[in-house]
Amino acid sequence: MTEASSPFYTDEHQAFREVVRQFTEKEITPNVHQWDLDGELPLELYRKAAALELFGDGIEAEYGGHGQRDAILRMAMMEELSMAGSGGVIASLLANYIGLSPVSKFGSHEIKSRVITPCMAGEAISALAITEPSGGSDVANLRTTAKRDGDHFVINGEKTFITSGMRAHFITVAARTGGPGPAGLSLIVVDGDNPGLSRTKLDKMGWLSSDTATLYFSDCRVPVENLLGEEGAGFSMIVNNFNPERIDMAAQSLAFSRVCFNEALAYARERETFKKRLVEHQVIRHKLVEMDRKINAGKAWCELLAWRLNQGDDPVAEIAELKVAATTTFEFCAREAAQILGGASYLRGDTVERLYREVRVQAIGGGSEEIMRDLASRQLGF
Repeated sequence: MTEASSPFYTDEHQAFREVVRQFTEKEITPNVHQWDLDGELPLELYRKAAALELFGDGIEAEYGGHGQRDAILRMAMMEELSMAGSGGVIASLLANYIGLSPVSKFGSHEIKSRVITPCMAGEAISALAITEPSGGSDVANLRTTAKRDGDHFVINGEKTFITSGMRAHFITVAARTGGPGPAGLSLIVVDGDNPGLSRTKLDKMGWLSSDTATLYFSDCRVPVENLLGEEGAGFSMIVNNFNPERIDMAAQSLAFSRVCFNEALAYARERETFKKRLVEHQVIRHKLVEMDRKINAGKAWCELLAWRLNQGDDPVAEIAELKVAATTTFEFCAREAAQILGGASYLRGDTVERLYREVRVQAIGGGSEEIMRDLASRQLGF
């Protein structure tokens, strides 16, 4: 099913998709390898993306956003950006979506104006700091503390694997303001220039163009006005923030799978072995069909769940299952594409080579496949 024939896409969705497609083809695709070498994106890219309102889904119009959450629109954006074949670009460019969502939902007018507005303009970058060296998905047992001292919180602890952690101007931090367990957690916005904050860049297997950091908070004093919502309400904020991230990553993974398919098909049509084009060998044709079959099934499911989100549904179990299906499809397609390309897929700078390295982070980030299966089983009551 094409986007044009899908009942889920309006003319507005299609127009936005075309804008993102042109932006991707012009501004991103020709540069992804160089940005991998640089280890970061140029800040100008954020301003160009902001001019097209790529950061605005789910953000109030008062602060520069679209004014509403549209899961179909966001899925179309994820798909088109993913066609450049770089998860690192998407992770870095769209870090605002996970960092700003709690600010938009629970922040005061003052903090929204100060934090969200410059991010919507592409003049600032936000990040979300949940994961710690001791664990990530086990949110209830996070160890970073934020103790009240007059009109400030004093934060101590570490966060790691933080996307855009090196350059973020605003960081939404999960910290323990109370006792053990989920009831003791809060979300607090920390300014990037806070003297109690230091950062170390992490060197990674994939997502090379996305800066990733470990953050250190040492007697980091933050005004109480930077607290999001009520003290002790952070656990539910964090958990509710996971679902959009997971369906985003599913849409990306399926689009990356399509990129792998396209690369493999193009190569198979040109490469000859034993006096036949690769695509004329039955074993290669079957690989391509199996890739296409898995991608189409995952995309149909993703579209349906995005539509249900727009109807007000909250299919937690199915989104968890979808993420597993999408990332295992991505793993399968990246492997098969590499087999079809052979040695060409082992050269740095090749699209399939890049995506093959990025399979693991898609399968782990936002909740690993194992955790997603367990979450789904609990949601389904067994």
